[in-house]
Amino acid sequence: MPKHSRRLLRGLGLLTVLALGATACGSGDDDSAQKKVGASDIKAALKKGGTVTVWAWEPTLKQVEADFEKKYPKVDVKLVNAGTNNDQYKALSNAVSAKKGVPDVAQIEYYALGQYALTKQVADLSAYGADKLAGSYSPGPWNAVKSGGGVYGLPMDSGPMALFYNKKVFDKHKIKVPTTWDEYVEAGRKLHKADPKAYITSDVGDAGLTTSLLWQGGSRPYKVDGTKVGIDFTDAGAKKYTDTWQKLIDEKLVSPVSGWSDDWYKGLGDGTIATLTVGAWMPANFASGVKGAAGDWRAAPLPQWTKGADVSAENGGSSLALPELGENKELAYAFVEYANSGAGVGTRIKNGAFPATTKDLNSSSFQDTSFPYFGGQKANKIFAESAKNVPTDWKYLPYQVYANSIFNDTVGKAYVSDTKLSAGLKSWQDASVKYGGEQGFTVEK
Repeated sequence: MPKHSRRLLRGLGLLTVLALGATACGSGDDDSAQKKVGASDIKAALKKGGTVTVWAWEPTLKQVEADFEKKYPKVDVKLVNAGTNNDQYKALSNAVSAKKGVPDVAQIEYYALGQYALTKQVADLSAYGADKLAGSYSPGPWNAVKSGGGVYGLPMDSGPMALFYNKKVFDKHKIKVPTTWDEYVEAGRKLHKADPKAYITSDVGDAGLTTSLLWQGGSRPYKVDGTKVGIDFTDAGAKKYTDTWQKLIDEKLVSPVSGWSDDWYKGLGDGTIATLTVGAWMPANFASGVKGAAGDWRAAPLPQWTKGADVSAENGGSSLALPELGENKELAYAFVEYANSGAGVGTRIKNGAFPATTKDLNSSSFQDTSFPYFGGQKANKIFAESAKNVPTDWKYLPYQVYANSIFNDTVGKAYVSDTKLSAGLKSWQDASVKYGGEQGFTVEK
């Protein structure tokens, strides 16, 4: 392996939660990983049987595991929750470094997958025919699992964005559902004036939300070509975002409450947090975490940066990938395809997952589903339309995990000091550029 790649891997291992061992990189040079694996090979593997270890925190996979084993009785699927996102990534990196205990399948979020693909820690699934599935998925998730000419995971779910709003609060104060971000700011002003304890939303600085809104606004801060990257938060799309969101911060129209905290759930329940702009996976969290507000909330299309536009973005979502050091790759791919492209998709939808598959997104059974929590609203129609409107040219950094980890030390200062949001983005840019250079990337400013 080239010295440059070794340096790159060492840096990623030392300074991020992904301690990707350089010793594992040699597996990426194994010709066997590039050989085509036909349907007959996978069928033979299923007939022979064996064990497939799956590391994932997604709860809907439990029923998929049982169904898969019932269909293929000689296959034993061991579903292991090794922790959510960063905790699992750390455990995975430790296993890779030790060359011991590496799972056959791993759940990896879209923003983190590129890092694994670059360092050849996950297999290119094109060898198994995954590249033929491009038309099966909505554009955002499919774009996220591709890197270069390869496909490094199959989309498990998606997070096309929507506006969730408290209809009870909006009706009480005669606030119209905003269709643009300018209208959103006006709605925040009207609400806060009518009730100083109420806020249009909550935000203390969130990398995922920020990048999603930049995505929707047309900003493309990251350019990625292997180990060559560009970072620039000064384009017109970024300015749209900072100009608008700065008003919300300056006028104290956003609640200074951290997401997923007890105070956050309380605010969603009592109406003091009146909207959320988030991925379509949110309804299940409302139903389980904000039970007392059932019937109060509704979904609407994401506000637009330009009146009359119809653009969305993704917020969250994961893939299932095959670590290069995993065993039983034919069985592992069979499980991934079953879970993310086959019968397992329907099972997961029934248990609350939001699909990335276009067939399911466009089906009448999916779109006609009524949400009792949202007063019987058929919210999936909104979510499915959002999925169609996600631009496909967005890219994450190949070290986005690290970049997100320093977000609150840079952009986050705009929420707690006189630092402007644009200046916070510049600091984030500078820190990300510096880090990339230190790790062996060629970084364009």
